[in-house]
Amino acid sequence: MARPCVIALDGRSGAGKSTLAARIAEALGASVIDSDDFFSGGVIVRSDSPQDRAQDCIDWKRQRPVLDALRAGREASYFAFDWDAFDGRLHTAPTTVQPRPVVLFEGVYTARPELSDLVDLRVLLHVSEATRVARLLGRDGDIDLWQRQWHEAEEWYFRQVAPPRRFDAILSERPEAD
Repeated sequence: MARPCVIALDGRSGAGKSTLAARIAEALGASVIDSDDFFSGGVIVRSDSPQDRAQDCIDWKRQRPVLDALRAGREASYFAFDWDAFDGRLHTAPTTVQPRPVVLFEGVYTARPELSDLVDLRVLLHVSEATRVARLLGRDGDIDLWQRQWHEAEEWYFRQVAPPRRFDAILSERPEAD
């Protein structure tokens, strides 16, 4: 197998990254790495800066060997954050990802510079704030202080680290027809 194409699908929470990744994966038989599996920001409301939270949110150092293995055509495995327990621990069973010609690396912070040598295409998903908030409310029921702290970190990341000009492509929602 030729070296796979790794596509980072990045964007704010609620932009539709997971939905798009699932549709592309089904159509192309692609592998998907969910960046949320590498959450490392803690389970309490933090009082540090959005910059510090953005740097801590996702453990990119744990993502590197997964991307390395898949780019080399090897199976990759890792232990995902246990969102159900929500106490900082990881699942006890590993998540395994098979190498495929296309690897979709989806989630906020996937286009971060520390991983740029492992990503072939950086795609920014952008939706209006109204759409994003409506999706978040539909998915989570509310937006509490814990979530707001991560939204502030995302704002900093997309302003300072990954502004639109750093992406190879930008996918935006279509305006509603009258």
